[in-house]
Amino acid sequence: MATALEHGDRSIDKNSLDEKISDTAQIPNFYAVADDVANPDAGLSDEECAEHDRKLVRKLDINLIPWLSFLYLISFLDRTNIGNAKIDGLQEDLRMTDGQYNATLSIFFVSYALFEPLTNVLLKKMRPSVFLPIIMILWGICMTCMGLVHNFSGLMAARWWLGVAEAGLFPGVNYLLSCWYKRSEFGIRAAVFFSAAALAGSFGGLLAAAIAKMGGVGGKPGWAWIFILEGLATLLVGVASYWMVHDFPDEAKFLTPDDRARVIRRLMADQQSSASHEDFKMSYFWSSVKDWKTWCFAVIYMGADGALYAFSLFLPSIIAQLGYKSTTANLLSVPPYAAAAIATVSIGWIADRTHQRGLCNIFISLFGIMGFSMLLGSSNPHVQYAGTFFGAVGIYPTISNTISWAANNVEGVYKRGVTLGFVIGWGNLNGVVSSNIYRDR
Repeated sequence: MATALEHGDRSIDKNSLDEKISDTAQIPNFYAVADDVANPDAGLSDEECAEHDRKLVRKLDINLIPWLSFLYLISFLDRTNIGNAKIDGLQEDLRMTDGQYNATLSIFFVSYALFEPLTNVLLKKMRPSVFLPIIMILWGICMTCMGLVHNFSGLMAARWWLGVAEAGLFPGVNYLLSCWYKRSEFGIRAAVFFSAAALAGSFGGLLAAAIAKMGGVGGKPGWAWIFILEGLATLLVGVASYWMVHDFPDEAKFLTPDDRARVIRRLMADQQSSASHEDFKMSYFWSSVKDWKTWCFAVIYMGADGALYAFSLFLPSIIAQLGYKSTTANLLSVPPYAAAAIATVSIGWIADRTHQRGLCNIFISLFGIMGFSMLLGSSNPHVQYAGTFFGAVGIYPTISNTISWAANNVEGVYKRGVTLGFVIGWGNLNGVVSSNIYRDR
């Protein structure tokens, strides 16, 4: 298994190669289209072709990565800001017990995980520029409603629908990016995209500290304004995304005909076909379900996600229990997330060049073990706060690294999308455990 997965970028495992050949056989249209597309660089020297390729990748990065990363920043901010709201009085105002508060965290992950596996099928059928704005508008409405609830039941309902609406973004964007870049380029882009989650934790602490000062405006507490204002902002971003999100390579409007030909040909040279048009068949779904790699990556991702959500949901509370007040606790949650963002991008860059994503996961996870050990084994607030840095650095890079690892080992128009949905959805089920792993004493 180590050989098959560790060198996923090179596809050297015989069984995996047979599966790739089988997948490719299902989608001949892509190669037929690519063969029909004239090579815009015909007659140019290798140096000139390489320069065109560098300019093309730079163009893709500028048009794809910033806005998609911003969308995930918004998404992660909206799902985890309940941790900031808690230390500003959410639990007391809604008269919730610790168990009820944890239930509001858990229910999000149930709906989130249930709807993720098939969202990429909808993304492919509806086009990213339509599907992603729709789900953003829907979860913006859910987020705003969280600021209007008056009891535990209302918050539970809002969190359930928030999970349903957000389910399509993370697997969808990872699938979309994997259809634009070569395998050796995808890891660092996935890392930059996911580093938005770390920035969301950092930005969320600052934003929550500022918004909480609105407590009393309109007769609403500060925690309610956190949900309302961030929900309204999500609605606006969702509307703008109709023009800012680009579709798959053969439909993207920002490409010239020559650039479109270059993208298709470079994907073909990388033995990729996930960007092509193909009608959905249930055989693609079952091919993913029966593939042992799907479940292997799902287990790996579940381990990474468990630590991620335990950390991101409760970091403000952990810091508050070290003796800091709510505003200070929110602000002190910023530096660990900044360190996590740097580590995430660094590991993505290293993994792309070494093709050793498994070893990168093992290495960086040691920092997470060290951080959680410091939190558990010491009663010194300074040591525990230092542990949050090691914890963040050891958790966040494994998420994007595992996703790029899985994407690089699966081929096929719909199979890759379904597989990523299963891996991410199954992994997010561990969020239910994470929501109940930290309890006040």
